[in-house]
This record gives sequence, structure tokens and C-alpha cells, in this order.
Amino acid sequence: MFQAILNSKEEEKMDEEIENKVILHGSFASPYSKRIELALKLKSIPYQFVQEDLQNKSQTLLRYNPVHKKIPVLVHNGKPISESLFIIDYIDETWRNGPHLLPEDPYRRSKVRFWANYIQLHLYDVVIKVVKSEGEEQEEALTEVKEKLRVIEKEGLKEIFSDTDGEPTVTNETMSLVDIVMCTLLSPYKAHEEVLGLKIIDPEIVPGVYGWINAINETRVVKDLSLPYEQVLEILRVFRQMSLSRS
Repeated sequence: MFQAILNSKEEEKMDEEIENKVILHGSFASPYSKRIELALKLKSIPYQFVQEDLQNKSQTLLRYNPVHKKIPVLVHNGKPISESLFIIDYIDETWRNGPHLLPEDPYRRSKVRFWANYIQLHLYDVVIKVVKSEGEEQEEALTEVKEKLRVIEKEGLKEIFSDTDGEPTVTNETMSLVDIVMCTLLSPYKAHEEVLGLKIIDPEIVPGVYGWINAINETRVVKDLSLPYEQVLEILRVFRQMSLSRS
């Protein structure tokens, strides 16, 4: 009888552990995976990281994300959530502890979502294009990047940082969705500039954006999750070489 009670308690404990387990399927070099790691770290949520081979995706990943078959996928309570922005929404709504990744005020929340979406839709692909191309195509892409950054400088910062009159201030306690999205795009801008031999972020033209990204890079969570600089350089060089060889 006593042993049966012990066994029952052990089973309940195991069920509870499975129920509360958080697993992230991703890749250490993926900016989209890094978004989720930043969110989990900011909320102090323990998680298991499963490194996926993107050339040979696991059956588990394909089962969890049968539509897009992509990383990242967060699994919580045995249930998968895909697409990085939706995953961050889920994390913020499920774990109310720690900093709010989206403001509680509906108007400010809408502005954070708007600018996170703006960066995703209008800046992500064109920054990647700068890395993947050369010559006239690269020049045109770089011009577009600078134009989008000027829009953020002029219109975005005053709405993103309305509490500080547009002055970018970012800490572990105040980092939001839009900081995370910008971080995973341009946090390693110095490595981009070194590999490409180009100036992407000019502090004289977009001083606010420049200050914002450097404030992000100074946070503990970003420092903890950042790859060594030389490794970032190598990843960018390989990515660029592979992209150019295909074109």
C-alpha cells in the first residue's frame, strides 16, 4: 500500500514535469530562434534547446510545424506554437512574471506591435539582401536599408519610447517585443560592416537608432546570448559566400 502511494506520487510528479516543460526547437545561428531565447531568458523561464539541422529537419519538428516546416517551434505542455512573433505573444500572456514584452496599455501595445511589424516587413529582407548581394544590387539594397532606418529615426523612436520622449533606454526590465526584433536583426551590425566593408548604421545620420541598438547590446540578456564576435564574422562570411555562389 505504502509503495503504491509512493508510485502514485512519482507518477503525478512526472506528469507535472511534462506538463510544465518548455522545449525550443531552433538553431543557434537563427535570429528567429534568438528572439524566443531572449523572451524566455527575460522571463526567467527554464527551457530545453533542441538544435535542428536545417538541411535534415527532424521528424519531430515536421510533426510540430507541418505547415511551414520551419524553426522556431516552442513546445509547452506538449503543445507546439510556431512563428516567432506569435510565440513571443504566447510567452508574454502565459508567464505574467518578469517584464512585460508588450505594454499593458492598449495604445502603447499597438505602437510596439506596429514598429516590430514594420521592422519585420520592411527591413529584415532588405538587410539580408545587402549581405547576399554585391555591386549595383547591393547598393540599391543598402540605400533602402538607410531609408527605412531614417523612418524609424524620425517616426518610430518617439512612439516606441514615448515614456522617455523618444530617448532610447533599454534594460532587462524594460526590453519589449520591438527591442527583441531589432536586436535579432542589427545587434551584430559591426560584424556586418566588417564583413561587407560598408557602413550600415551611421551615428551622424541616425543617432537615435545607433543609440538604441547599442543600448540593446549593453543589456545582460543580450550579452549572455550573443555568440563570440569571431564566430559571428565566420557565420556571415560563410552565408555570404554561399549566397554569392548560387547567384
